[in-house]
Amino acid sequence: MLNYNKTLKRNSRQLRKNMTDAEKALWFKIKGKQLKEYQFFRQKPIGNFIVDFFCPKARMVIELDGGQHYSIDGKAKDVQRDAYLKNIGLTVLRFSDRDVLKNLESVVETIWSNLQNLP
Repeated sequence: MLNYNKTLKRNSRQLRKNMTDAEKALWFKIKGKQLKEYQFFRQKPIGNFIVDFFCPKARMVIELDGGQHYSIDGKAKDVQRDAYLKNIGLTVLRFSDRDVLKNLESVVETIWSNLQNLP
Protein backbone atom coordinates (compact mmCIF):
# COMPACT_ATOMS: atom_id res chain seq x y z
CA MET A 1 0.00 0.00 0.00
CA LEU A 2 1.29 3.44 -0.91
CA ASN A 3 1.30 6.24 1.62
CA TYR A 4 -0.57 9.43 0.85
CA ASN A 5 -1.33 12.78 2.37
CA LYS A 6 -4.76 12.28 3.98
CA THR A 7 -5.72 15.91 3.35
CA LEU A 8 -5.80 15.13 -0.40
CA LYS A 9 -8.65 12.64 -0.10
CA ARG A 10 -11.40 15.27 -0.28
CA ASN A 11 -9.78 16.95 -3.29
CA SER A 12 -9.39 13.61 -5.09
CA ARG A 13 -13.11 12.95 -4.66
CA GLN A 14 -13.90 16.35 -6.17
CA LEU A 15 -11.60 15.64 -9.10
CA ARG A 16 -13.38 12.32 -9.73
CA LYS A 17 -16.69 14.19 -9.88
CA ASN A 18 -15.31 16.82 -12.27
CA MET A 19 -13.20 14.88 -14.75
CA THR A 20 -11.98 16.54 -17.94
CA ASP A 21 -13.23 15.30 -21.30
CA ALA A 22 -9.90 13.55 -21.90
CA GLU A 23 -10.04 11.85 -18.49
CA LYS A 24 -13.60 10.69 -19.15
CA ALA A 25 -12.65 9.27 -22.55
CA LEU A 26 -9.66 7.33 -21.22
CA TRP A 27 -11.51 6.17 -18.11
CA PHE A 28 -14.24 4.70 -20.32
CA LYS A 29 -11.54 2.53 -21.98
CA ILE A 30 -9.57 1.39 -18.91
CA LYS A 31 -12.12 1.08 -16.09
CA GLY A 32 -13.40 -2.23 -14.84
CA LYS A 33 -10.35 -4.29 -15.79
CA GLN A 34 -10.94 -3.79 -19.51
CA LEU A 35 -7.19 -4.22 -20.03
CA LYS A 36 -7.22 -7.89 -19.00
CA GLU A 37 -6.53 -8.26 -15.28
CA TYR A 38 -5.30 -4.70 -14.75
CA GLN A 39 -7.53 -2.55 -12.57
CA PHE A 40 -7.10 1.23 -12.64
CA PHE A 41 -8.22 3.80 -10.12
CA ARG A 42 -8.78 7.45 -10.98
CA GLN A 43 -7.63 10.55 -9.14
CA LYS A 44 -5.60 8.52 -6.66
CA PRO A 45 -3.62 10.26 -3.90
CA ILE A 46 -0.02 9.06 -3.74
CA GLY A 47 2.39 10.86 -1.42
CA ASN A 48 1.62 14.58 -1.72
CA PHE A 49 0.20 14.22 -5.22
CA ILE A 50 -3.05 13.15 -6.86
CA VAL A 51 -2.37 11.12 -10.00
CA ASP A 52 -4.92 10.90 -12.80
CA PHE A 53 -4.94 7.09 -13.04
CA PHE A 54 -3.16 4.37 -11.06
CA CYS A 55 -2.83 0.62 -11.56
CA PRO A 56 -1.49 -0.98 -8.37
CA LYS A 57 -0.81 -4.38 -9.93
CA ALA A 58 1.43 -2.84 -12.60
CA ARG A 59 2.67 -0.03 -10.32
CA MET A 60 1.80 2.31 -13.17
CA VAL A 61 0.63 5.92 -13.15
CA ILE A 62 -1.01 7.56 -16.15
CA GLU A 63 -1.02 11.35 -16.30
CA LEU A 64 -3.01 13.40 -18.80
CA ASP A 65 -1.55 16.81 -19.53
CA GLY A 66 -3.77 19.77 -20.30
CA GLY A 67 -2.62 23.29 -21.08
CA GLN A 68 -1.39 24.09 -17.56
CA HIS A 69 1.26 21.37 -17.86
CA TYR A 70 3.05 23.21 -20.66
CA SER A 71 3.85 26.39 -18.69
CA ILE A 72 7.28 26.74 -17.08
CA ASP A 73 5.74 26.26 -13.63
CA GLY A 74 3.65 23.31 -14.82
CA LYS A 75 6.64 21.56 -16.38
CA ALA A 76 8.67 22.04 -13.19
CA LYS A 77 5.88 20.55 -11.06
CA ASP A 78 5.60 17.58 -13.43
CA VAL A 79 9.35 16.92 -13.21
CA GLN A 80 9.11 16.96 -9.41
CA ARG A 81 6.04 14.69 -9.41
CA ASP A 82 7.54 12.22 -11.88
CA ALA A 83 10.82 12.05 -9.92
CA TYR A 84 8.95 11.26 -6.71
CA LEU A 85 6.76 8.61 -8.35
CA LYS A 86 9.70 6.94 -10.10
CA ASN A 87 11.71 7.03 -6.87
CA ILE A 88 9.04 4.95 -5.11
CA GLY A 89 9.10 2.41 -7.95
CA LEU A 90 6.23 3.52 -10.15
CA THR A 91 6.18 3.72 -13.94
CA VAL A 92 4.79 7.03 -15.21
CA LEU A 93 3.15 7.40 -18.62
CA ARG A 94 2.18 10.88 -19.82
CA PHE A 95 -0.20 11.76 -22.63
CA SER A 96 -1.52 15.11 -23.76
CA ASP A 97 -5.25 15.70 -23.53
CA ARG A 98 -5.16 16.29 -27.27
CA ASP A 99 -3.65 12.83 -27.93
CA VAL A 100 -6.35 11.20 -25.82
CA LEU A 101 -9.16 13.06 -27.57
CA LYS A 102 -7.81 12.64 -31.12
CA ASN A 103 -5.98 9.28 -30.91
CA LEU A 104 -7.63 7.37 -28.06
CA GLU A 105 -7.04 3.91 -29.51
CA SER A 106 -3.34 4.66 -29.99
CA VAL A 107 -3.08 5.85 -26.37
CA VAL A 108 -4.77 2.67 -25.12
CA GLU A 109 -2.43 0.56 -27.28
CA THR A 110 0.58 2.36 -25.78
CA ILE A 111 -0.71 1.70 -22.26
CA TRP A 112 -1.33 -1.97 -23.11
CA SER A 113 2.14 -2.30 -24.61
CA ASN A 114 3.71 -0.87 -21.46
CA LEU A 115 1.66 -3.22 -19.29
CA GLN A 116 2.85 -6.19 -21.35
CA ASN A 117 6.50 -5.13 -21.01
CA LEU A 118 6.53 -4.92 -17.23
CA PRO A 119 8.61 -7.48 -15.33
